[in-house]
Amino acid sequence: MVKLKEIAQFTIITIIIAIPLNYLTFTAYSFGDTEKWILITLNVVFLSLFLLFLPLKKKLARLPSSVYVAFIVALYVEMYGIPLTMYLFAGAFGYDRVFSLEFLLTGLFGEQEFYVFFNSYVFPASKIIMGIGILLIIYGWKQIHKARQQGTLMIEGIYKYIRHPQYLGFLMITLGLNVMWLTIITLVMWPILAVLYWRLAKKEDKEMEEQFGEEFLEYKYNVPGFIPRRRTRKQ
Repeated sequence: MVKLKEIAQFTIITIIIAIPLNYLTFTAYSFGDTEKWILITLNVVFLSLFLLFLPLKKKLARLPSSVYVAFIVALYVEMYGIPLTMYLFAGAFGYDRVFSLEFLLTGLFGEQEFYVFFNSYVFPASKIIMGIGILLIIYGWKQIHKARQQGTLMIEGIYKYIRHPQYLGFLMITLGLNVMWLTIITLVMWPILAVLYWRLAKKEDKEMEEQFGEEFLEYKYNVPGFIPRRRTRKQ
C-alpha cells in the first residue's frame, strides 16, 4: 500500500510521465519496432502503477486488477504493435487502414476531417475522462486509508457522493482509453471489467455491513455505489 506522504510526489510524477507519453501516442508510427515496444511497456507500467492504491490481498480483488492490466496491454499492443482490429476488418471487409474502430468514421467525415474531429474532440475528451478517473483513485485512496487507520466508516469527501470512487476511477481510465482508441478486444473487455468491479463492490458492501451494521446500511441507502445522483433537500 502506498504511504500517505507519497501522494504528492506520485501526482507530480504522473503529470511528468503522462505528458510525453500522450504526445508520443500519435507519433509512434514513425518509430522503429523496438521503440514501439518500449512505448507499449512504458504505458502499461505507468497505468498499472495506480493499482498500488488498491489492497490486492483477496482473490476477488486480484481478478479485476488482472483484467485491468490485460485491457491496457491489449489496447497498447494494438496501438503500437499488432493492429488486430485492422487485420480482422481487412479479412472480413477488405478495409486495410482501420487501426481502431474510430477509423470507420473516415468514410463519413473524410480522412482529413476525421483527424481534425479526432484531435479536437475525441482525444481531449478521452484525456478528461482518464484524468477524472486518476483523481478518483488517488483521492479516494487518501480518504479511505485514513478511515481504515482509525477504524471508522468514511462518509466524507468523495465518499459523500459515491461509495466506490476508486473502482469508478479504474472504469473511467479504461473508458477513456476506449474513447481514445477503441478496438474489438477492448470493446468486449470493458463490460467484463465493469461487471467484475461491480461484484467486488457488492462484496465490500457486505463486509462493511458486517463491520458497521446500521451505520453502513443508512450510508448505503443514501449514497449510490458508482453513479452520483442529485441530492434532494430534506423538508
